[in-house]
Amino acid sequence: MNQEETLQVQSPDAVLSCILDMGELLLMGGGEVFRVEDTLGRLCAAYGFQKINVFSITSSIVLTVECPDGTIKTQTRRIVNRGTNLHCVAQVNALSRQLCANPVSVAEFQEKLDDIRKEKTYPQFVVALSYALISCVFAVFFGGSWMDGLAAAISGLVVFTAQQIIGRLRMNNLLENLLVSAFTALAVVLLVRLGIGDSPAKITIGNIMLLIPGISFTTSLRDIINGDTISGLTGISEAAIKAIAIAIGFALVLVQMGGAV
Repeated sequence: MNQEETLQVQSPDAVLSCILDMGELLLMGGGEVFRVEDTLGRLCAAYGFQKINVFSITSSIVLTVECPDGTIKTQTRRIVNRGTNLHCVAQVNALSRQLCANPVSVAEFQEKLDDIRKEKTYPQFVVALSYALISCVFAVFFGGSWMDGLAAAISGLVVFTAQQIIGRLRMNNLLENLLVSAFTALAVVLLVRLGIGDSPAKITIGNIMLLIPGISFTTSLRDIINGDTISGLTGISEAAIKAIAIAIGFALVLVQMGGAV
C-alpha cells in the first residue's frame, strides 16, 4: 500500500491529530523547535500529505497540509506544560523513524504514543537522592567544605519537596520558582545557624544549580542558530526571567536573615 492509499483508508484529521501528539511530546520533553518541525514534516510526508507547512514555537504548533484529494487541513496544538525528559524525546524520535519507514493505522499509532506516555520514570526517592547528591557535589566543587556539602544535600531535599508541594498548587511558574528559592534559602540559613555548614553562599550555589534553566537556555540558543529566531528569543527570555525569579527568592530571605555573609 502506497502513501496515498494509506491516507485514504484513514481519517486525515485523526492522522494529523496523532502527528501533533508526537510534536506535543517532543516540546513537553524539551525538544528543539527545529526537531519538532522536521519530525512532523517527515511524518506528514510518510502518510501521503502534500504541501506540508509546520510552524512551531515553544508553546504552540500549527500544522497545515494538503490531502491527496486537494482539501486543505489545519490543526493547532497549544503546549502548556514543558519540562525536560530527554528519554521521552529519544523514544519519540525512534518512533517517528519507524513510522516514516512503515506507516501504521491510527489505532496502532495512538497505541504506540500511549506506550510512551505510560512509560515509568525514575522513582521519587531516586530523584530526591539525585537532588541531594547534585547539590552536595556543586557546593564542594565551588569551594565549600564537606559540611557545606552536607548542608547543600539537606537543602537540596528541601528543593525537591518544595517543588512537589508547590507544583500541586498549579500557580504561575515564576511565582513557583520564587517560592521554592525562598524556602530553600530559609533552610540554608537555619542549617548554618544549627552548625551544619559554614558558608551560606557556597551552599546556595549548590542549590541554585538544581533550579537554573540551563537546558532550556541552551535549547533556545540552538533554535536561534537553526534560524528559529522567535522561538529562540522567547525561550531565552523565559529562561532569563526564571533565573531572575530564582535570584530574587534567595536574595529576599538571605538578606533579611543576614545569611548572605
